[in-house]
Amino acid sequence: MPELPEVEILVRHLRERLQGRRIRKVQILRQRVVRFERGQSFAERLIKCRIEDVSRRAKFLVFQLSLRQSSRRLIGHLGMTGRMYVLSGKARLPPHAAVVLKLDRGRFVFEDIRQFGRLTLNPACLDNLGPEPLTEDFDPESFFQGLQRSRRAIKPRLLQQDLVAGLGNIHLCEALFSAGIDPRTPAQDLSRKRVAKLWESIRRTLNRAIELGDNLALNLGGSGNADRLFYFGRQPGETTVSDERFLVYDRQGETCTVCREPIRRIVLFARSTYFCPRCQT
Repeated sequence: MPELPEVEILVRHLRERLQGRRIRKVQILRQRVVRFERGQSFAERLIKCRIEDVSRRAKFLVFQLSLRQSSRRLIGHLGMTGRMYVLSGKARLPPHAAVVLKLDRGRFVFEDIRQFGRLTLNPACLDNLGPEPLTEDFDPESFFQGLQRSRRAIKPRLLQQDLVAGLGNIHLCEALFSAGIDPRTPAQDLSRKRVAKLWESIRRTLNRAIELGDNLALNLGGSGNADRLFYFGRQPGETTVSDERFLVYDRQGETCTVCREPIRRIVLFARSTYFCPRCQT
């Protein structure tokens, strides 16, 4: 499943191509991905809307639309296999296209093989989200105070999205390693100093992943391979792809880059968790 850095890169990519475009026609080819509304009502509320902006909230894509004097938001989530991109009017639609927005120039395509993604005009999915981890709203003291109220293990606590929005399994494993914190540690047992270190590690880990992705082309067509970085692909004309160098994630049994101890894998609340038992105490 794509995480915050992948969604951020996709948002930047789509913003350049969709700002100012007007929706002329809506094709719903897989009703399952259009949530909370009947297909006809969903389509009717989109036709003639102008796309003013594309932004990100947690791991959701937010399309800001306007029509005459009113505004509305189209919320998208990629699920496990979703892809969103712009095609020319003459290009053939992929077999798993779920929703197609015909624009005044080109077509916006939401493709989803497993159909776990969503498009909705109901913004309720954005309710109860915590602050964005890369903004000033996410500060070390508020982070510490929020963790003090929970006995849950730190990693599953941060996956809940209400304390800080958008954190995913992969980059949480990496951030906890960089901060030297065992993912099983009860959240309220962390000192203010260790929480500050984790706060810094989270921001550094996400920024590094975004910077890497910002220098790579998007693999819009889907190679069928196991894309570790999901949307990131090859630069035009290149035969190799740059991988994000994970320090612990998906490295079970390999040696830690710091202490040479084998990386361990455990399951916390049904999620694979990777850590170094010596470096993370």
